[in-house]
Amino acid sequence: MHQTILILDFGSQYTQLIARRVRELNVYCEIHPFNNIPEITADVKGVILSGSPFSVRDKNAPFPNLSAIKGKLPLLAVCYGAQFLSHANGGEVSPSTIREYGRANLSFIKHEDELMKGMSDGSQVWMSHGDTILSIPQNFEIIASTSNVKYGGFKIQNEVTYGIQFHPEVYHSTEGMTLLKNFVVDICKCQQSWTPDSFVESTINDLRNKLGNDKVVLGLSGGVDSSVAAILLHKAIGKNLHCIFVDNGLLRKNEFETVINSYKNMGLNVKGVDAKQLFYNALKGLSEPEAKRKAIGKTFIEVFDAEAHKIEDVKWLAQGTIYPDVIESVSVNGPSATIKSHHNVGGLPDYMKLKIVEPLNTLFKDEVRRVGHSLGLKDELLNRHPFPGPGLGIRILSEITPEKVRILQEVDYIFIEELKTHDLYTKVWQAGAMLLPVQSVGVMGDERTYENVVALRAVSSTDGMTADWSHLPYEFLAKVSNEIINRVKGVNRVVYDISSKPPATIEWE
Repeated sequence: MHQTILILDFGSQYTQLIARRVRELNVYCEIHPFNNIPEITADVKGVILSGSPFSVRDKNAPFPNLSAIKGKLPLLAVCYGAQFLSHANGGEVSPSTIREYGRANLSFIKHEDELMKGMSDGSQVWMSHGDTILSIPQNFEIIASTSNVKYGGFKIQNEVTYGIQFHPEVYHSTEGMTLLKNFVVDICKCQQSWTPDSFVESTINDLRNKLGNDKVVLGLSGGVDSSVAAILLHKAIGKNLHCIFVDNGLLRKNEFETVINSYKNMGLNVKGVDAKQLFYNALKGLSEPEAKRKAIGKTFIEVFDAEAHKIEDVKWLAQGTIYPDVIESVSVNGPSATIKSHHNVGGLPDYMKLKIVEPLNTLFKDEVRRVGHSLGLKDELLNRHPFPGPGLGIRILSEITPEKVRILQEVDYIFIEELKTHDLYTKVWQAGAMLLPVQSVGVMGDERTYENVVALRAVSSTDGMTADWSHLPYEFLAKVSNEIINRVKGVNRVVYDISSKPPATIEWE
């Protein structure tokens, strides 16, 4: 087992960011709801309490039972966590008299304290809280302050227990990683051994032990997650892995043939299934986004199930589920009721009767890419932009027909290829085109046209949770627009989406 930092989640928007920062230190960590604390084993070296949208004074405020943790393991309480520790031990927490949101600077640092070691006087930190600590219990000592927040950080005497009212995990806390490294590496004594190579080695061994000689079936999508999962499983069980790649008629231009060939070149045992017409039939008459998603998901499961039954004695279904899928499927108040209908977690029909294996379900997206690199996968696959599970089905903003798919595939192909040609593809996190349910007047030659409008979308992001629209050069956009209108029959107008997430989303449906 890995040395582990346990993160207790109180519902903060930054909880996943804490985990990612700990992982960047090459230390394994897990997020668990505050009300479902796992057994504290010898592998757990320290605990971090997250922030929360709650106030400790709220009637339904999350109050964890820390009896197995506090005073027994190193504990770092962030924002709400710090306020909870003070409140629960007799300190006073009240609404802030001034707004404490945004950048602040540490005006006092107890440099000799192990948590604050290496922090600079005036260090910039990020505040985000409506309450503040007005007084602390007698056995608490101040280790950091800002000009407005006296109890910016504290330590409980005779315990390895710390609280801070700022967020070290966000980029705006310029020395946040210094503080986290002090806690995770120096105070908790974690070895920095959680690396892609160590993950590959331990995961392949675990898969061999778990699966033995059993057969496993995996649905490939051409994306990073399923591809990395496939290579891990292939290295563990070889030909006992059976991969199925379904052409749902909603893939990018030439993607089915290109991806099948690349998988075969990797040595994978893969079968391609042309099910375009089945999907088009299922989508006939549907224009509402969720109805389309459900039809695509249902048809995929039917096709996949039929193909899986052609393989004798399959015992396992492999999925490319990653850690954010797992976290988001369980909220701090119990299982989430809002999992998207194309989500990996919880989408398996009972009738398949297969056991589940998810080799990537402890990894974040950037870690999946690093593991893929360690496995020797090519950069063009690892650096592929994310592509939605329902494919072009949610980029056609109306009923789906083969002709609309053809138009959007051509538009998308020109956009993506031009991004690559102009060395912009890797500078963009995700790009694609939307076919709008709008027609507009145009002029081509001496003829008046009344044809389709397409919207181009390109965003920069690190994880898809927030995104800014990409400021692509005007000359580039002009060239792409000209290429699309000249080469794609049925399109006479191109627009560029300049909305960020939030308030918009990356996809339009």
